[in-house]
Amino acid sequence: MDEERLVRLVAKGDRAAFEELYRRTSPWMVVRLRRRCVDEQIVAEVMQETYLAVWRAAGAFAGTAVGGTATGWLWTIAARRLVDAFRRRAHHAEPPPTAAPPEVAPAAEELALAETVGGDVGDALRSLAPELRQVLQAMVLDGLSVRETAVLLGLPEGTVKTRARRARIEMRRALA
Repeated sequence: MDEERLVRLVAKGDRAAFEELYRRTSPWMVVRLRRRCVDEQIVAEVMQETYLAVWRAAGAFAGTAVGGTATGWLWTIAARRLVDAFRRRAHHAEPPPTAAPPEVAPAAEELALAETVGGDVGDALRSLAPELRQVLQAMVLDGLSVRETAVLLGLPEGTVKTRARRARIEMRRALA
């Protein structure tokens, strides 16, 4: 049974489907969240809020009828919850610690990206500088706004806009 079907069953209140959806998606979800935030307390909080939102709002999932996937929908919820957590933390205290710079070995997210975005576009995306690729991934692949991307990456909004523009220019040049 695929994740889209599981979400539809969760919308009908099927607890076993919810448990199966969690079992399948939580491992990669926590990895993606940890790449964006090293604070385990925030990651745990975001995981809990994400799956609570999934349980409550599974009926809102439009699914493949509009081109979305269940895993994409889940990540959108998680990314927005992470931005909200950063905002709460910034409002009450110092900004949260940011993730360490990526290591030389490709991360699981990079490997998944390579499988998802292939051909010339994938080559162009992988040729971008890491800071440009991060902004492009957050805005285009994760569907975040400039403000959400700025909060997620701990950058000023102007820097996000500049990097997004530079990334688009370099992508156009690489694809020309």
